[in-house]
Amino acid sequence: MQPVLPIRAVEVSKTYASGGGSVRALVGVSLEMRPGEMVALVGPSGCGKSTLLNLIGCIDVPTAGSVFVDGCETHALDDDALTALRRDRVGTVFQFFNLLPAMTVAENVALPLILQRCPARQIEERVAGALAAVGIAEKADVYPAQLSGGQAQRAALARAVIHRPAIVLADEPTGNLDSQSGAKVLKLLREVADGGQAILLATHSPQAAEWCDRTIRLQDGRIVA
Repeated sequence: MQPVLPIRAVEVSKTYASGGGSVRALVGVSLEMRPGEMVALVGPSGCGKSTLLNLIGCIDVPTAGSVFVDGCETHALDDDALTALRRDRVGTVFQFFNLLPAMTVAENVALPLILQRCPARQIEERVAGALAAVGIAEKADVYPAQLSGGQAQRAALARAVIHRPAIVLADEPTGNLDSQSGAKVLKLLREVADGGQAILLATHSPQAAEWCDRTIRLQDGRIVA
């Protein structure tokens, strides 16, 4: 019996209605990722990177073809099951961090565990461990506005991986960081992948792609390399 792949897309296409017509955002995209693999997704703006991340992240479903997330075919799930799959098996690191400003860093990082209704003591222990792992344990009780860009991105990374998802999606995670902070975040992502989670990194940065095991290039909604 073959092991379950964290990500598998089979001849995936996505079409959106637009102004009485339609736009084909993805056309016949197929890919597989193994546990512990870190893959760069590159290509010009508008090539379909964000659409593909949304499909793998269980935010949307394909128009044609199949997306399997940790062995589950997303198109076959109802809204509740799709939400549960996204909550439990996917973590996302955003370019603009998306930390909630009225919550402390620790409270932000705890959110995935709260949504899973983990016991309070377990949440406290795992948040402390996650913040220590990304090097910002001393920032637990401050608010996002008090963090540097690099610190905010590390907090966002801790939040994305704290519930131990099979998949971590990173959407331009170094786009708003200086080179030094960006390198620290990429090193942490590499360590997460080496720990067994699959990471799909959408990026315009050749330097970021160099941290990955391989690169997939999208153009006009198709994989071209």
